Amino acid sequence: MLDFHYVETGSKQASSTLLLFHGFTGTNQTWVPFLESWSAAHRVIAIDMPGHGKTESSDTITMESFTDAVAAFLDKHAINEVKLLGYSMGGRAALSFACRYPEKVNGLLLESASPGLKTEEGRRARQQQDERLAQRLETGGLEEFVGFWEKIPLFETQKSLPISIQKQIRQERLSQQASGLAASLRTMGTGKQTSNWDKLSLLDRPVVLVAGAMDHKFVGINQEMEKQLPNASLHIAAAAGHSVHVEQPRIFDKIVRRYLLHDEADIMEES
Repeated sequence: MLDFHYVETGSKQASSTLLLFHGFTGTNQTWVPFLESWSAAHRVIAIDMPGHGKTESSDTITMESFTDAVAAFLDKHAINEVKLLGYSMGGRAALSFACRYPEKVNGLLLESASPGLKTEEGRRARQQQDERLAQRLETGGLEEFVGFWEKIPLFETQKSLPISIQKQIRQERLSQQASGLAASLRTMGTGKQTSNWDKLSLLDRPVVLVAGAMDHKFVGINQEMEKQLPNASLHIAAAAGHSVHVEQPRIFDKIVRRYLLHDEADIMEES
């Protein structure tokens, strides 16, 4: 059973709990800039995903066993249902959890996420790609991998961020263990997980989809997801790429508070 490392803010007596899943190479620290805002009226729990931060991974973890471990974590803490927010890899995981345990989710926000790959051929190709990345981590080490990873086209728009923010992102990536990231790629990578495309029409929970306008691939994926989900709304953030929470944090915060947490009163006061 996974032993999640996590940070918690807000009151345990709050009427709702917000559970946060970060992306690949991130940690629970991804969400620090938002914790004060989101925990004002909610209990907030941000976990380290398997192989990241202080949560260990193993070769036997699957996306399904991860979701089972999250369900057990919630039961242990006497949390009946959550509002669930996931970014990128964490978004895939959040959607997987919602599809397997819909009764434990009363709201879902997916930032730059997907339901996985539709075809077995596509999944095999992605597994091979992820295996090459895992081997690169093991042979070249963490620092070399981070230097490579921050230059991939997916994060091109982050080059316009203030240098201080770029350094924070790099430091979070460098806080990882190469072995943990390699294990994550092999066990919870996009190619490894079962596709959830065929389950979208059955997920009747409210789903908020967020994508950056400059991240054309994920805008397209999320437009298709919106059509298949029974109760979804899509929000495309201008002047942002894959990491809306970093590139447009104020917009992202307002989307989360209005459409996931329903804190409209607080937002109106700021306007």
